[in-house]
Amino acid sequence: MRAFIFPGQGSQAVGMGQALAEACAEARAVLEEVDDALGQRLSRLMAEGPPDALTLTENAQPAIMANAIATLRASGIDLAAKADFVAGHSLGEYSALCAAGAFDLATTARLLKRRGQAMQAAVPVGEGAMAALLGADLAIAQAVADAAAQGEVCSVANDNDPSQVVISGHRGAVERALDIAKEKGAKRAILLPVSAPFHCSLMQPAAEAMAEALAVAAIAAPAVPVYANFAAAPAEYPDELRQLLVAQVTGMVRWRESVVAMFDAGVTQFVEFGAKVLGPMVKRIAPDATVTSVVTPEDIDALVKEI
Repeated sequence: MRAFIFPGQGSQAVGMGQALAEACAEARAVLEEVDDALGQRLSRLMAEGPPDALTLTENAQPAIMANAIATLRASGIDLAAKADFVAGHSLGEYSALCAAGAFDLATTARLLKRRGQAMQAAVPVGEGAMAALLGADLAIAQAVADAAAQGEVCSVANDNDPSQVVISGHRGAVERALDIAKEKGAKRAILLPVSAPFHCSLMQPAAEAMAEALAVAAIAAPAVPVYANFAAAPAEYPDELRQLLVAQVTGMVRWRESVVAMFDAGVTQFVEFGAKVLGPMVKRIAPDATVTSVVTPEDIDALVKEI
């Protein structure tokens, strides 16, 4: 069995998608459709930068999705015929749903633009923070977050793999967690260069904004089930998917559990589209799985021959 997986924020880079767009009409068409849907030249920003503008959450989220979908469509692969499940990390869940036909491309782009704007607006700049705990599992990270909170918000945001967990919340609490993490057994604790504290209760205003946006968005049953971040379980009914996407904004990204669940369900090959970020995580979670990351035209050629 095979799962197609899609990366989240942090995987953006100036030049993303440019080689594909130059080589492939299908990839160019994706970027042009996203530009039209958003009413901005996002493709130029992806190709030329500047980096600080591309990193803005409202730009990074639709850009990462556009690049991933362009990579998939450039391959010409029939997802329904070649994948048993899809999944994505945080915003990558939208990419996964688009790839599986639950959202059309224009809707996905507009939803992610709105999501990025809402997440940035939820907490004033400087009041929130996130930190990666390296060499720490979920139990250690939860203990760190609980000890650091001290009346503020500090919670586990991303359970990425057995050795990498991210916490999120008020800046003071997250900064306290840096020292506490070492006492609890983490190898390192690093503040992340993000502009807002994603996937914690401080994102509630963004969750409400996305509930409104998703309520009126057209959504179909995906061609294959999606392993949802919030549930770490397969979902395929439109109303259920809406609820899970709203819950995801404030909830923990259960990526490690999702990969374990897919592997236990029989998935032996994971194919990442648009970046080489999730692949290493998957190998740390499920060492016996085969992982392929597809970014370049050469990667696409190799994948098409393989599957």
